[in-house]
Amino acid sequence: MKKYLPILAGALVVLLSLPGCRIFQLQEIEVNTITLATEAPTTAPLTTAPPTTVPVTEPTSEAATEETTSGEETTEEPTTKKAPSGVTVEKGYSANGYRIVEIDGVTYVKTSYGDVLIANKTYSLPRDYGPGGLTRACDAAYDELKAAAAADGIDIFILSGYRSYDLQTSLYNRYVADDGQAEADTYSARPGHSEHQSGLAIDVNSLSYSFADTPEGQWLAAHAHEYGFIIRYAKNKQGVTGYAYEPWHIRYLGKGLAAAVYESGLCLEEFLGITSQYQ
Repeated sequence: MKKYLPILAGALVVLLSLPGCRIFQLQEIEVNTITLATEAPTTAPLTTAPPTTVPVTEPTSEAATEETTSGEETTEEPTTKKAPSGVTVEKGYSANGYRIVEIDGVTYVKTSYGDVLIANKTYSLPRDYGPGGLTRACDAAYDELKAAAAADGIDIFILSGYRSYDLQTSLYNRYVADDGQAEADTYSARPGHSEHQSGLAIDVNSLSYSFADTPEGQWLAAHAHEYGFIIRYAKNKQGVTGYAYEPWHIRYLGKGLAAAVYESGLCLEEFLGITSQYQ
C-alpha cells in the first residue's frame, strides 16, 4: 500500500482544486462565521441613557376630576373645605325668644318656618364655609321671581350672587383703602360677615340708591316676599342692620318667613330679636 500513497495524495489535491469541491471550503467558512457571531461581545459602555419612567398621576376620587364652574369665582384659588361634623353648640335665646344654635361654626336661629342662617356683624361664617354658588332653593326662587317680573314687563338680573370669603376679603380691603374702615363698614361686610358667602343673597340690577325709584326697584320692593326674598337692608334701619339702605340687595328666607317679615314692617334683626354689631 505504501507505494500507492503518493498517488492517492496527488489525486486528493486534484479533487480539492475542482469547483464542485468548494462546498467543503464554504461550509468551513460558514461554521466559523456562526461561531464568531455567537461569541459573547466585548462589553462596551452605553452610548445613550436608559429611558426615564414618568409616573402617571391618577385622581384619588371622582371629585378630583370635576371641573369647577363658579362664575365670578373662576380666578380664585380653591378653598379647602372641612367635612361637616354636625357639632351643635347652644348659643342661648334671642330677645324675641328664638333659640340660637351654632353648627360647625355657622349660626342659625330656629323658627317655626325653619332654621334661619345668620351672617351679619355679630355672627360670622367660617372661612371654609360656602356652597360655591347660590343655594339650590335660592336659585330656584330667583328664577321664579325673575319670570314673574318679566311677565309684568320688568327686567330683573343678577349683578352679584355668591362670593367666597377670599373674594370678600379682596373687596373689603379695597374699600377700606379707598374710603377708610369706618366708611367701608357702612356698606361692605368684613370677611366672614357677608351674606353673599352664604349663597342666600343677591344684588340685582344697579348698586345705586336711585334704583329704589325705578320701576324695577318698586316692583322688587312690592313683590320680592312673594317669592321668598326680603329687601335685606331696609331704609332707615342702619342702626339695627349695621348697613346703609340697599334697595338692590335681596335675601332668601323662604316664602313663609319672607312674607311674615315683610308684613311686620321690621328688618330681619328686629323680627328675630338679634343684634348686628362688630365685637
